[in-house]
Amino acid sequence: MPAKYLLHAAELALATVLAVALYFSWRADQRDRAQLASELAATKQLLTAADARQHDRDTQLQKTLAALATKKRTVVSPTQIVRDLPSIIPLPAPITLQTPLPTSSAPNAPRSSAPGAIIPARDLKPLYDFSLDCQACQAKLSAAQNDLADEQKKTAALTHERDDALRIAKGGSILRRITRAAKWFAIGAAAGAIAAKAAH
Repeated sequence: MPAKYLLHAAELALATVLAVALYFSWRADQRDRAQLASELAATKQLLTAADARQHDRDTQLQKTLAALATKKRTVVSPTQIVRDLPSIIPLPAPITLQTPLPTSSAPNAPRSSAPGAIIPARDLKPLYDFSLDCQACQAKLSAAQNDLADEQKKTAALTHERDDALRIAKGGSILRRITRAAKWFAIGAAAGAIAAKAAH
């Protein structure tokens, strides 16, 4: 008789340990899923905010480029250029237009119709520096455009990874969820059988 009680006690202890292990495993799985869902929600919010900022910057850039293109089309005469140039390049002295002189000393000699521009010597260095700055800006722009393309690829990959993680956190595909449910059902059935046998 004592051996029978020991066997029942062992079966009961085994069923209890199995039930406790299952409970803690389920709790750990739930906690991990909740943490993953929280991290994914924060990442999604960060990506959404970054996308919105990027969209705003792109919109502002398109407006700026359109305004500059309009200026390029409309400001074409030397007088317009000399008038508008100080707003683009701050120069120490203004550039002036010089009325063309006759090419010959004869009173009826034809004049050149295009006025010449007089650039003060102290404007040469700022103009030269500005042209070098333009080259530097072009190099930076090219690098920034390539960086942006790479960032967009990384964002797309992160979004895909986040979507996969969410799917896994929810239990994966339907087939995987059915398999997992069947496994837990089998474990529960085994624990029930052990408990039932212990009760007899």
